[in-house]
Amino acid sequence: MTTTVTATIDAAVSALRRGEIEWARTSLPDRRRLLDRIHANTASYAREWVEIAAGIKKLSLDSPLLGEEWVSGPYSLLTGAAALAESLLALENGGSPVDGYPMRAAPGGRTAVEVFPHGMFDTLLLNGFRAEVWSRPGIDPETVRARAGLGQRKPDHTGGIGVVLGAGNIFSIAPLDVLYQLYADNRVVALKLNPITDPLLPVLEKIFAPMIERGFVRLLTGGPDVGAALVHHLDVDAVHMTGSALTHDAIVFGTGVEAAQNKAAGTPKLTKPITSELGGVSPAIVVPGRWSTADLRFQAEHLATQRLHNNGYNCIASQVAVISADWPQKDRFLAELRAAIERAPERPDYYPGSAARVAAARQGYPQAEAIGARTFIEGLTPDRDEPALHTEYFSPVLGVLELPGDPAEFLARAVQVANDEFEGTLGVNITAHPATIKQLGERFDRAVTDLRYGTIAINAWTGLGYLTARASWGAFPGHTLADVQSGIGVVHNALLIEEPERTVLRGPFRPAPRSLLHGEFTLAPKPPWFVTNRTGATTLRRLTDFAKRPRISALPGIFASALRG
Repeated sequence: MTTTVTATIDAAVSALRRGEIEWARTSLPDRRRLLDRIHANTASYAREWVEIAAGIKKLSLDSPLLGEEWVSGPYSLLTGAAALAESLLALENGGSPVDGYPMRAAPGGRTAVEVFPHGMFDTLLLNGFRAEVWSRPGIDPETVRARAGLGQRKPDHTGGIGVVLGAGNIFSIAPLDVLYQLYADNRVVALKLNPITDPLLPVLEKIFAPMIERGFVRLLTGGPDVGAALVHHLDVDAVHMTGSALTHDAIVFGTGVEAAQNKAAGTPKLTKPITSELGGVSPAIVVPGRWSTADLRFQAEHLATQRLHNNGYNCIASQVAVISADWPQKDRFLAELRAAIERAPERPDYYPGSAARVAAARQGYPQAEAIGARTFIEGLTPDRDEPALHTEYFSPVLGVLELPGDPAEFLARAVQVANDEFEGTLGVNITAHPATIKQLGERFDRAVTDLRYGTIAINAWTGLGYLTARASWGAFPGHTLADVQSGIGVVHNALLIEEPERTVLRGPFRPAPRSLLHGEFTLAPKPPWFVTNRTGATTLRRLTDFAKRPRISALPGIFASALRG
């Protein structure tokens, strides 16, 4: 590493050390106003952000897929900053961030906090969707309330300097991770951008200018040598990263023979605390039932979206559909799934190594079927020797695993396989007809409780959990440095709930108006994040504009675009 790079890192860390002193002196109202300024700056530079993102991902500015960049970019930062500011206001007023949020007893002595919808606008914009954050077992509502606030309960007790190693796939991940370090962990932050996102540096510098000016944040670019020098810097106190388990282990244990020896001996090279979000292989469990033709088509598009959003370059992308071998409608559903994949707009590969990962999947599975540039693999088996269950392809590759049984038998077996045979615990999806859920009763509830995943989505996509600012986002708790799976710790979590266990999402099985005709009283049409949605770009741009300044007058335009989609 050159002396210039060393000097740049030393200067950044030195500025942050001085900034930490100022951060400790910064009152809750001032910290909240900083969030308001970040919100305002994000609103001002949202279009520039999206245009740069389109260039990185090789999308034209009129692409129907551009909505992905609006909603997973500036929209996510806008809503995250606003939700955190609301939590700080509650603390300023002597309350708890969870005050006013419904709570209920969840199975196993847990407490569930309903974090979505929160207010009239949430109810109108995503009608029929709900999200709860569950505590760990043995935590009652009063304890949840008393502990919510994390580092902002004692703002003068700062946590030193944190390093964030940014992601290269979803462009709000790094900014949101910076906010979590600042507010949940009460640390000043050096963000090292993933080289893929380096073109966004000017925009992020403008958005975070209020934090940069006061020495609370520093943004750096460079290769792995810069990241390594940062995380091992003597004045850095903690690290957070988003990426792969392989990258995590290289940071923690080193590389080559040294890494194997360190991991076996339990002697990591990195001895400071590290949290992480590392992806994995996400299952999508499709519970058999009696579905209409429209249901089959809609849910096939839903599953195709879970894999093809961002061309599969998502840590939470569904990689394996788990279906019942005994479902009479299995073949029809798989035909609809192939058709949905074929209908989805083609897009360029932009993420490094994508083509090689697709080629490896096709080479490993001679039965793999090419659907355009996408890969569809049937005939998977439920064990740890099955590559598709423990290799995150991070590309447009979707597998199918069949398990025997009627709805109850199948679901119990699917939960066991998802828990024991799949790599990672970031998220799992369950699709089930409302009549089947009612028929299963407490067996369905037990399945949800038994799943060991950080986000569980029922008739929704776990990606919506990422977009829900007050939901927790991260692996199921319990992983270790030696077996890190999907990571350690959580982010987002704008209510600053202490050690949440999971987020549980629920959505409508059918879109409106079909939902109303079949007894589901929800008004949400086909979600705008579906890759087959014709007006998704317009709807999600309008939703982002709404997040800049929530107001009733903006709703008709959003609704009109959503209905046309």
